[in-house]
Amino acid sequence: MCGIVGLVSERNVTSVLVEGLRRLEYRGYDSAGISVASATDMLRLRATGKLKNLQKRLKDHPVTGLCGIGHTRWATHGAPTRDNAHPHCSEKVAVVHNGIIENFLALRQSLEAEGVSFKSDTDTEVIPHLIERELNRGLDPVSAVRVAIGYLKGAFALGIIFHSHDNLLVAARRGSPLIVGLGDGENFIGSDATPLVAYTRRMIYLDDDDIAVLSREGVTLMDLDGNTIHRPVRETQVQGDIADKGQYRHFMLKEIFEQPSVIGETLRSLVDLANHTVNVDQIAGDIDFSAVQSIHIIACGTSWHAGMVAKYWIEQLAKIPVNVDIASEYRYRRPPPQAGCLGVTISQSGETADTLAALRYARSELGQKILSIVNVPESSIARDSDSVIYTQAGPEIGVASTKAFTTQLVALSVLALALAKARNQLSSDQESALVSELLQIPGRMEQVLTKDTEIQDIARELMHASGFLFLGRGTCFPIALEGALKLKEISYIHAEGYAAGEMKHGPIALIDEDLPVVVVAPRDNLYEKVISNVEEVNARGGRVVVITTESETGQDCKAGYMIPMVACGELAAPILYVAPLQLLAYHIAVYKGTDVDQPRNLAKSVTVE
Repeated sequence: MCGIVGLVSERNVTSVLVEGLRRLEYRGYDSAGISVASATDMLRLRATGKLKNLQKRLKDHPVTGLCGIGHTRWATHGAPTRDNAHPHCSEKVAVVHNGIIENFLALRQSLEAEGVSFKSDTDTEVIPHLIERELNRGLDPVSAVRVAIGYLKGAFALGIIFHSHDNLLVAARRGSPLIVGLGDGENFIGSDATPLVAYTRRMIYLDDDDIAVLSREGVTLMDLDGNTIHRPVRETQVQGDIADKGQYRHFMLKEIFEQPSVIGETLRSLVDLANHTVNVDQIAGDIDFSAVQSIHIIACGTSWHAGMVAKYWIEQLAKIPVNVDIASEYRYRRPPPQAGCLGVTISQSGETADTLAALRYARSELGQKILSIVNVPESSIARDSDSVIYTQAGPEIGVASTKAFTTQLVALSVLALALAKARNQLSSDQESALVSELLQIPGRMEQVLTKDTEIQDIARELMHASGFLFLGRGTCFPIALEGALKLKEISYIHAEGYAAGEMKHGPIALIDEDLPVVVVAPRDNLYEKVISNVEEVNARGGRVVVITTESETGQDCKAGYMIPMVACGELAAPILYVAPLQLLAYHIAVYKGTDVDQPRNLAKSVTVE
């Protein structure tokens, strides 16, 4: 994996491929390459590192043609070297690939026994050789692709071009997302809509085992048996101009400061602003919330943390038992079917491979209705769900999620209210009060973000630490986990998040004068217990950072560093309290000189298991 772009056109495609790869940089990658077919040839150019390295090579060695494919690679099989970069080629075929071919080793050994010589360590390289083998047996290019795909086990999104065929681009998918863009005298493929929207807004979202045959004249879709199939053409809502940092140094900082706006947009889409109510039918769609007896929340990474917060809200407000599962574990623990169990999947991209696989398992094997929370309306998860809540975060370019996380929390808070209302667990006065609390979050988030300079000063003091501990209780325990994850992702400092009450059951052994301990402590019913944990850290010489509301009495907990917060209710607290943790991680990473927007080894959209 990570990003695919391709097109067949009446113009030289090289500049379009490079621009498409630029628009895919947000996904994270470690190498990039393109391959272009002309009427007489097929050329390839690849480079490790950032896209600018490929552009430099193209300047020295220009390639031209009317048909081409490009790829930004995030290494799975094989180190991030030029030989392992995509596209991968045989003599007559070039392929870009997202996904993982699970049986590649057996296929490689079989091909090597037939005399094929491999030049990379990747699983992808078996694909062009399989296709070429079928070409050598007399099949036409499209038939060769169909037969070769039959050998593959695992997940793939493929873009394929052929030597001396400048009016043919074949695409196929199974498990990994792939889109066809319909243009005028040219047609496109992309791993998402981002690289295509500058040229067309008409998209076809391929389903598993679809094959698309693109030429300048049009697009034909078929199944693995060669039968013609039809998919709807959709008008994408993805915006074309997304890669503008504006006045900010990094996309991540820009996206942190966009949170008041996008939280407001998400709330406006989900609640009645005039009456301070929640429309249950709008949230539930075709799902009967009154019949829900239990909930399984399924997500990965930051979205999993959002689900953990939602567990507290739903159980307390709607009185429904909730399990929160890491998506990659869900299918393998094999939960038993439960009558009235609702599946809730959370994914920023809507393409997270583990979450999508868990969703399909929950539907097919457990008979669950699925409600999903995603940021991309046309995504696979959205299309496979019974009901969808769209966050209104807009494009998130920074790999480390910020505004997508807080809008997920907002969506989940409204879901909790809707479930409680449908089950008669919420009076109209309670509903109005809680919606009013949510509607105050954008303004209060703006106040929180005014603490940026103070947080930057604390980051300067703590940047040399080799490890961090983050503590929280209740809904702020998952926020502590999220704070630790943000710091790990972008600063490469080891960090752990713990429920504060668990500190004395092991982590306390780590505490000394060199270990910063960041404590998330809103003044709620658990505040006194959290402060007792702070005192345990102080007693052992730890360096304490406390994030809490300023005391009205002037008496506060003892801490080396304080980040004062605005007063807020318990529903709003986790949404607001994550912002200082995002800023702390950001500023530490900047001081350490890491690549904040595209941290090493990470990808924005994880489309492989």
